[in-house]
Amino acid sequence: MNYDITNTDLAIEGAKRLAWADNDMPVLRAIRDRFRTEKPFKGKTLAACLHVTAETGNLMRTLKEGGADVILCASNPLSTQDDIAATLVKDHGIPVYAKKGEDRDTFFAHLKKVISYSPHLTMDDGADLVSTIHKEHPELIPSIVGGTEETTTGVIRLRAMAKNGALKFPIVAVNDAKTKNMFDNRYGTGQSTLDGIVRATDVLLAGKVFVVAGYGWCGRGLALRARGMGAQVIVTEVDAIKALEASMDGFRVATMEEVAPIGDIFCTATGNIHVIRLEHLKRMKDGAIVANTGHFDVEIDVATLKNAAASVRENVRPSVDEYLLGKNRINLLAEGRLVNLAAAEGHPASVMDMSFATQALSAAWMATQTLSPQVYEVPEEIEETVATLKLSAMGITIDVLTPEQQKYLSDWESGT
Repeated sequence: MNYDITNTDLAIEGAKRLAWADNDMPVLRAIRDRFRTEKPFKGKTLAACLHVTAETGNLMRTLKEGGADVILCASNPLSTQDDIAATLVKDHGIPVYAKKGEDRDTFFAHLKKVISYSPHLTMDDGADLVSTIHKEHPELIPSIVGGTEETTTGVIRLRAMAKNGALKFPIVAVNDAKTKNMFDNRYGTGQSTLDGIVRATDVLLAGKVFVVAGYGWCGRGLALRARGMGAQVIVTEVDAIKALEASMDGFRVATMEEVAPIGDIFCTATGNIHVIRLEHLKRMKDGAIVANTGHFDVEIDVATLKNAAASVRENVRPSVDEYLLGKNRINLLAEGRLVNLAAAEGHPASVMDMSFATQALSAAWMATQTLSPQVYEVPEEIEETVATLKLSAMGITIDVLTPEQQKYLSDWESGT
């Protein structure tokens, strides 16, 4: 078996962490048991480009139990947990091409290595896998049944491809599932982003002015958690509806230009490019902390910051680089990459349980379909299955509509 990871000797610790995460993923365990019998992926090769974490490791185990030949590479150069990569290779026989801190060339070499396995199904987090297949290996497209996409940024890219007629095989937008974005994006991102910022800086959040750029599900979760830790949260937005929502949720809303001089901590969560630019960075106070929790490292204009800085002190703490702009120091976290995975461990296993259960069932559904090349929503029955299993695992029961209530809801003649 071929692979390219940091060190297989890390497998012992990786196995412990994989098992710890699995304890908090009861829905995925139930699906793994089901897949072990049903084998929905028998005879199919599944290429995955995801963050190589303990939670992802348990997803890979589940897909393999379902009969898939699974190959995994990282969806970000800084998010790989090397011990998890080691246990997947050594203990589970899954080819992994990922090393924490790999450079850009190695990242894309690993991506292309995964593509070389000629997959029938893809599983993406950011659409790098799908876009590379389309641009560089179109000869593989006829044999690809379809794929799934895990994150907001990837869905945006894929919808753009579909709109332009460039998408040549179907994709399920797992990110848009209620069982994913309402929980993973909101509660997972909110907690794990603060975890990354605190681990990197040891900053006390109470009393700090915390600027959240973007008020989608991720931004909402981050703003909520930062406020819960005692921070004074300010939201920046370009969408009038989301800005209004943030205001009515009790947050101050302002422009980045307005808040640049007063913020202590800045974190982008927009999925867009150059949200924090040099004109903002120059106005920030000495010691300002700047981070990103979006998928790609484009939300902060790091290249321009590097060129403008009088000096750069790398790794003043792990995951912290200090840039001197005029007389003020700007502390950039995780090189502007997603701080929750680069400086911490990513989302808690409990919330990834729902996301990856939705991923697994969506991939199994896709494997049985013949669909036109579009971006599809997760089927409602999959969402219901995941939510029901999660409630059961949590020991929660809910009410059921009575026959009278069902009739009332379906009868147009009922009224005042």
